[in-house]
Amino acid sequence: MTLKVEGDPGYGSASARGRFTDLEGSETVPLLIQENQHQQNIWKPLSKEELEKCAGGPEWKRFRSRLVLCFWIGWLIMLGTAVAIIVQSPRAASPSLQWWQKDVFYRLQPALFMDADSEEVSRISRVSERLPYLKSLGVGAVILEGFFRHNSSPPNLTEIDQSLGTLLQFTQLINKSRKAGVRVMLDLCELDLFEQELGNDTEVWSGASEYIQFSLRYWLEYGVSGFGICDTDAAFSAKTLMEWNVLMQEFSSQDDERILMVRQTSNTLPALKVSNITVNGSLVELVTKSLIPSSHHPLSAAEVAEAMEASLQMPQGHWPSWTVGGGVPWELQRAILVLIMTLPGTPVIKYGDEVSPIQKQLNQPLALFQSLAQSRAREEALHFGRFTFLPFNGSMSSSGLNSTATPPLAFLRSWGCVHFLVLFNLGSEPHTLVPDWAPSLPEGGMFVSSTGLDRSGPVSLKSIKMQPHEAIVIKLFESDNSS
Repeated sequence: MTLKVEGDPGYGSASARGRFTDLEGSETVPLLIQENQHQQNIWKPLSKEELEKCAGGPEWKRFRSRLVLCFWIGWLIMLGTAVAIIVQSPRAASPSLQWWQKDVFYRLQPALFMDADSEEVSRISRVSERLPYLKSLGVGAVILEGFFRHNSSPPNLTEIDQSLGTLLQFTQLINKSRKAGVRVMLDLCELDLFEQELGNDTEVWSGASEYIQFSLRYWLEYGVSGFGICDTDAAFSAKTLMEWNVLMQEFSSQDDERILMVRQTSNTLPALKVSNITVNGSLVELVTKSLIPSSHHPLSAAEVAEAMEASLQMPQGHWPSWTVGGGVPWELQRAILVLIMTLPGTPVIKYGDEVSPIQKQLNQPLALFQSLAQSRAREEALHFGRFTFLPFNGSMSSSGLNSTATPPLAFLRSWGCVHFLVLFNLGSEPHTLVPDWAPSLPEGGMFVSSTGLDRSGPVSLKSIKMQPHEAIVIKLFESDNSS
């Protein structure tokens, strides 16, 4: 609808002051907006086809490419910052260890395998058959004891005891051990390598020494990784050990070092002297010490705990190697196994120590040994971490505790920010540790292993109740993350 206006021709003309402009003689003004025209002015969302057409346009492509570029630049900046923080963070450098510092040693007497059912299956062959089993336990070296005849004087060091097997079977043992990744060592303890009758006869002594070196060379060429002697042997002298060291170095390489091992039978190792001059430093790689002293009577739990505490507080001058030693009550054997596998140094396990003498518990200690060996293999703190003995100072409580009860023992293995707490209750009564027994330690941790293999998950040090004859290994947290 339109309105037509007609009027004076001067209508709309400008006055003298120029206030208006001249308009047409007639004017059409829309008074109402048609409905279809109103709908055309209303905003409508784009359809799918229109959106796809716009998204493919050059402006959207540039926007998306810039957005992706900003994302990757930001991600790279965060990654570089994280790497810089890790690199600049102080971290203890892991020392380079030799194989004899990392492996678990296993003492074995081939004569114990009396189940050879025919002449073709010798005791040495039985040892060969057990190599995969030993490797599955985490054993890295086998020490063969009783390998030579003891009744021959002087002993023939180039001939195997015929009751054990032949040289060919020993060669097969060496080949199988290389494939299994298990080294073989020969024990020479108590063989009386230098007869007492030699006296001060220098010429005869020199001839015996040459024969022994020839014998050692003979077995080294077959692939033997080293030899062990006792500190009571006549061969334990600075002169002999220096000669043997030269021979060991001749057959050693960067990845295959040949070693000498001494079994310490007394509380301290005898001093070595050459021309009245004490030799500084050790002429052997390993000195095996007994945790439990030999005794003519079965030791009680209190005596074992006392011997353990004395061994743990004894300063160690060289890389230590530990074995059980004297007789231990069967109920404490699993706790002693935990001790051997968590102490600093090289553990030396005797044949049968990995299993229990009680047939019904045969599988449990075997699983315990595997658990400890795996933890020791992957944790730096259990390999070369710092050792700290933790005295309780009577800070404990126990249900029914009396003055004759065996107190618990504990020590800490630390490397960097990683800490392992090892607890022992060797007594026959349960012990509940009071909350403030170790205020300097983190409050929370995670169970790693225990003698009963019945502990797992997070734990708070304020709520540990130790069962009789129990040992526990806990990996501590720097902050309390336990529930």
